[in-house]
Amino acid sequence: MAARNSSASESAKRELVIERVFDAPRSLVFEAWTKPEHLMNWFCPKGFTVPACEMDFRVGGRYRLCMRSSEGHDHWVHGVYREIVAGERIVWTGILEADGNETVSTITFADHAGKTKLVVHQTYSFESDSTRGAPQGWRETLDRLDAYVANNLINKSKE
Repeated sequence: MAARNSSASESAKRELVIERVFDAPRSLVFEAWTKPEHLMNWFCPKGFTVPACEMDFRVGGRYRLCMRSSEGHDHWVHGVYREIVAGERIVWTGILEADGNETVSTITFADHAGKTKLVVHQTYSFESDSTRGAPQGWRETLDRLDAYVANNLINKSKE
């Protein structure tokens, strides 16, 4: 019995779910995930930048990007898009190149009282420094997404 509880506990440490509501149309929130020029402006936690991002946004397409810390340390990740349903879902794999940790990320987008409800579901192959920091990293990243959509995509759509 103890092994079963331990296994469930270990599994929980390797899974992350975060929900967030954006005051923006679903189409614009989804668009922010589709092109390197968008991701480079927001897809990283506070204190980081994305100096490099290559992506082939289609099922089976590959991506590789670098998140650079304020101290100048580069954190590279690459993977493959497994599923894309326009305006609804994106699923991709990722390999964190520093530690080899493999992730599977599922982002869902839904209408929510005139806004967009976004759910991040991410699993990891093993617990590491990167997975322990993921909840805070994702919250900060989604803060940046919120600001980017509001200041760039919503304003642009009004022009």
